[in-house]
Amino acid sequence: MMWVAGVRALYFQALHPRAVRGVMQNSDFRKEAVGRLMRTENFVGTTTYGTTDAAEKAGARVRKIHRMLSAVDPDTGERYGVDEPELLLWVHCAEIDSYLHIMRRSGYPITDAHADRYIREHLVSARLVGLDPDAVPANRAEMSAYFEKVRPELAVGAEAREVDDFLRRPPTHPLLVPAREVLWRRVSRLAYASLPPYAHELYGRAAAEPATVTRQLRAYGTLLRRVPARLRWQLPPKHVLRAMSRLGPGSRPAPYKLGG
Repeated sequence: MMWVAGVRALYFQALHPRAVRGVMQNSDFRKEAVGRLMRTENFVGTTTYGTTDAAEKAGARVRKIHRMLSAVDPDTGERYGVDEPELLLWVHCAEIDSYLHIMRRSGYPITDAHADRYIREHLVSARLVGLDPDAVPANRAEMSAYFEKVRPELAVGAEAREVDDFLRRPPTHPLLVPAREVLWRRVSRLAYASLPPYAHELYGRAAAEPATVTRQLRAYGTLLRRVPARLRWQLPPKHVLRAMSRLGPGSRPAPYKLGG
């Protein structure tokens, strides 16, 4: 389900004109999108399951890259760094909100207290990418207030349209087009549909009714969580297996502890 959440985060992040401009002006998004997703997955996996040293090094790499990049506002000619705090904060909040939203809506047993703790623990990842933790939402109420505050700044420009087009129809080998239509389009459509209504209004595309989206997310979540854990843990780059090996045979990922 985190892949659905990751695509939702991309749709969400593209709504901030300055943030998405920083991405589009510093990369060939169509050729590098999968690589960007995998790098994000590796960063999240490292900060979740890796050692403190590995997480700090991952954060240092991200900060170094961001310091070297800038973008230009085509309307004003202003050049700005992609590591501006307001841009980093938007990317962080859209990502964390998407992970939490999709997991809860898909039926995963996360209480309000768990959700607040999840957001609070991610103050560490916010610091690692260069944010001041004191300026980052630390619970659901603060996250909601942040989105209300930033909402007037959101818009769908040419860059966001390009992201939307890519996520709906990513380039692929002709032989893989049927698989893209069957698998990827379902993920993309569900990720888009799970966005808040104001995001649909900005993109100008309708989505299924919220109740329908929730049912679909629950169905997919129920199905995917039936995949044996040992099989899921084998997915590259095997952060979970490395953590279990480091911590001992009795260790298990946090979901196994939620009931307690």
